[in-house]
Amino acid sequence: MKIATIKTTRGTIKIKLHADKTPKTVDNFVKLAEKGFYNGLKFHRVIASFMIQTGCPEGTGRGGPGYRFDDEFHPDLKHDGPGVLSMANAGPNTNGSQFFITHVPCPHLDGKHSVFGRVLEGQDVVDAIRQGDKMESVTISEVEKEA
Repeated sequence: MKIATIKTTRGTIKIKLHADKTPKTVDNFVKLAEKGFYNGLKFHRVIASFMIQTGCPEGTGRGGPGYRFDDEFHPDLKHDGPGVLSMANAGPNTNGSQFFITHVPCPHLDGKHSVFGRVLEGQDVVDAIRQGDKMESVTISEVEKEA
């Protein structure tokens, strides 16, 4: 299983990536992380009791990696609680580099934003993030699945 470790100015967040259910979305995130795209980017949109958003190289919510890709939905993956990792977009099939992590269930986002991971450790860090805080680094590791 793939794990993303996001080091922020407030602490570390570890996320299980759903590569088996959303392979295209996870592959995009992993490639961007491995080339250092996310390093130093701000959490440009933070809404209490909703979510934290990052991944914009401009820090405005308007930037991206220079391409877009299609939505990828899986029936088992919902915005069903805190710690859901999902793609931010500007409408159908406009995914790029921006993503968000939820503070609470957000069922109104199901079928609109591609869920591709869940926080394993560090939800307290997610909840402590403030607008303008930064991701220092995003690293990817592969770990054995638990039996």
